Amino acid sequence: MYDFIIRAGRQGNGELIDIAILDGKIAAMGSLPATAEARETLDLAGNTYVSAGWIDGHTHCYPASPIYHDEPDKVGVESGVTTVIDAGSTGADDVDAFQQLAAGCKTRVHALLNISRIGLLRQNELANPADIDPVLAKAAIRRHPSFIVGIKARMSGSVVGENGLQPLRIAKQIQRDNGDLPLMVHVGNTPPDLDEIVALLGEGDLLTHCFNGKPNRILTPAGELRQAVRDAMLRGLRLDIGHGGASFSFEVAEHAIRQGILPHTISSDIYCKNRIKGPVYSLAHVMSKFFVIGMSLEQVLACVTHQAADALRLPGKGRLEVGADADLTLFDLAKCQTLFTDTEAQSRSGDLQLLPLAVLVGGNLVLTHYGKSHHAFCL
Repeated sequence: MYDFIIRAGRQGNGELIDIAILDGKIAAMGSLPATAEARETLDLAGNTYVSAGWIDGHTHCYPASPIYHDEPDKVGVESGVTTVIDAGSTGADDVDAFQQLAAGCKTRVHALLNISRIGLLRQNELANPADIDPVLAKAAIRRHPSFIVGIKARMSGSVVGENGLQPLRIAKQIQRDNGDLPLMVHVGNTPPDLDEIVALLGEGDLLTHCFNGKPNRILTPAGELRQAVRDAMLRGLRLDIGHGGASFSFEVAEHAIRQGILPHTISSDIYCKNRIKGPVYSLAHVMSKFFVIGMSLEQVLACVTHQAADALRLPGKGRLEVGADADLTLFDLAKCQTLFTDTEAQSRSGDLQLLPLAVLVGGNLVLTHYGKSHHAFCL
């Protein structure tokens, strides 16, 4: 007797699958016998897609953050996302309060600890060297080893002030001193230059805002991948989207993807303003933009499931396999003419839109609210 059986769910490759859940884990998969029983059964009849639960690796969902804030369940289960990672809203000073709040959410919530102890208390959180305290960061990571899954450093001129690359050098030391945790690095306005930033990056690091349209972008003026970025990728650097309100260019993404430079992870950089007013709206909406650029459903799903789980070292997440956590996303792929916009005032028209319908977190079914507003995206 299983707790839950999903029958005839459609995978990203089009194949149908049955999934049996017991004690919060995937207990069996494939074509289950008709005699298999469960306390609850959901027959999707091949009409609804099922995937491992979506992971949004770059959000800002600490409600008490004064600059970028939201509620974990609004950007999580209510939008088809089973796991959200807050990317640096909190530092050592306030991560305890965030962890306590996160424990009461339906969504699985984790944090990338800002290397600044004050987190995003202000926009230039790395301008004062006194706010970068590796001892406090290490203590916070030790207090919350399962909640804090990595660290975050925002390497823009407006953030680091006169400190240049020094905050990143300290971030790498914090990384080494704490079990080589994943390090997400934000890139924006210069200085420092992107070539200088990526020269310090490699295995275990994620470059977020990878397809931004600013001068400090991954492509040369000729549209080719910068050699320094290519070298860093050979060392293991991963590319993360981090769409946000100012960091995604269709033109850059199209040039990159035509050259085979695909993102490793698709994340939203969502918070209340860009969720409500756009251009982000949800992780599903951001994912849908990549169909316009030429990525397949399987490629897009990989960027929010197993590739995201691998990049952020989330055991039991991101895969449909026996023994994995029963975190699942149920969704439709709606045929709907939609005008997608980037953060450079450019738009593209597409005819496919991901429509989350429900999620299971640890085998518990939660209906999403995203589908109720889906019509707003259709032309």
